[in-house]
Amino acid sequence: MSITRVGIIGSGIMGSGIAETAAVSGFEVVLRSRSQNTADATVAALEKSLNRQVDKGKRTAEERDAALARVTATSDLHALAKMDLVIESVVEDLAVKKELFNELDRITEDGAILATNTSTLPVVELAMQTGRPEKVCGIHFFNPAPVMSLVEVVRPITASEETIDAARAFAEACGKTPVEVKDQAGFIVNALLFPYLNNAVRLYEQGVASLEDIDTAMKGGCGFPMGPFALLDLVGLDTSLAILDALYDEFRDPNYAAVPLLRRMVAAELFGRKSGKGFFDYAAK
Repeated sequence: MSITRVGIIGSGIMGSGIAETAAVSGFEVVLRSRSQNTADATVAALEKSLNRQVDKGKRTAEERDAALARVTATSDLHALAKMDLVIESVVEDLAVKKELFNELDRITEDGAILATNTSTLPVVELAMQTGRPEKVCGIHFFNPAPVMSLVEVVRPITASEETIDAARAFAEACGKTPVEVKDQAGFIVNALLFPYLNNAVRLYEQGVASLEDIDTAMKGGCGFPMGPFALLDLVGLDTSLAILDALYDEFRDPNYAAVPLLRRMVAAELFGRKSGKGFFDYAAK
């Protein structure tokens, strides 16, 4: 299965990052957002990212211009009708994604692969919203998508070998390292990562050490590039809570039961970098 045209749904950090990754890798990209203004703003942010790369000598001006020429911004879902692959990266809400996959099944051509960038939710439930469950899979990029080398290719029990092979080939064409994983909450990375992050919050809540000292300890003692609280703020505390809840719902493992402090911070809309404040304060930065 040959993929040349890729539709991306979602104008957040992940949607724009995947769009940039695909465009610089030579794919024709249609980026769809709920409004034309947000779609245009996402392309403007993509252009700013590419300009920084040119300024740093990581990319030529010609490469930047060619990548931008391959990106179209739209608010019309029907603009994805002729895509070979559509990747959704909308809010981590199963009901929202189910409705979207139902619409995509009606709009896109029968041969198109429909993929989700979900980090936790069951892919098979999205597949069964379509009349082509064999052509639905997960293609999970990591944040920031243009930089992070890993892609989890998620195989629901309904997916065909052809679909998984095409997803792996797409990830490789984007310069990524794909790993194949079965359709289980958390896949590989989040299933291992989020108990660690949750337990870091528990240590802090118990008064074992300060935020700064816990982050310093994990960087210095384990060689991690950032500490757990800086990472939680980057991922988003609301997203982190949603992932933990999904993991706990599936496995009922106490390690996945979100620490009360995390739930209270989300209730207070302290989401991390995107809200200006989480465990650390970013408003003045």
